[in-house]
Amino acid sequence: MSWNLRGSYVETCSCELMCPCNLSFDHGATYDFCRVTLVFNIRDGQIDGVDISGRKVAAIADTPKVMTEGNWRLGVFVDDRADDDQFDKLLQLFSGQLGGPMAALAPLVGEMLGAKRATIEVQDDGLRHSVRVGDDIEFEIEDIVPFGIETGEPVRFSGMFHPVASNLTMAEARRSRINAFGIQYEGKTGLSTSEFSWAA
Repeated sequence: MSWNLRGSYVETCSCELMCPCNLSFDHGATYDFCRVTLVFNIRDGQIDGVDISGRKVAAIADTPKVMTEGNWRLGVFVDDRADDDQFDKLLQLFSGQLGGPMAALAPLVGEMLGAKRATIEVQDDGLRHSVRVGDDIEFEIEDIVPFGIETGEPVRFSGMFHPVASNLTMAEARRSRINAFGIQYEGKTGLSTSEFSWAA
């Protein structure tokens, strides 16, 4: 089984700025839980010869305060433009069955809440990134440019343990409406990257 994909990524979670989990998964979230939505916009790629270019995947999770304690509840949305082969391959990859970054998280998942097709829209406009997943999820985050940075470059964390990449841009949620698979929360903080690359 071989696969590779490249694309962009957007996330929002329920923690206050900044999410302690971004520093380390064994640091407790702001509240007694962490609820997070992860959105992957795949520009090009293939899984075992199945072309997945142009497809999107969104995952929503409800975890304990300390994420490494496990028992996550996880639901997955797959782009409704995906045919049956694409749907199956994407679900296998993003549930960790095919190895790679998501496989590192799979042991933490205690309950799969399901997988379904949905229209997934992702728009990137400079520092702003907006997402809509069917009628269940809608949010917008804005990359944070630190005070006094005249170049306009947003702040990035490096050396993170994160399934997408070790270097991501810090962002703040500007609006959110999130209620999917029985998980409801207000997005407050976020992460983004204009490019991620996975291969196995």
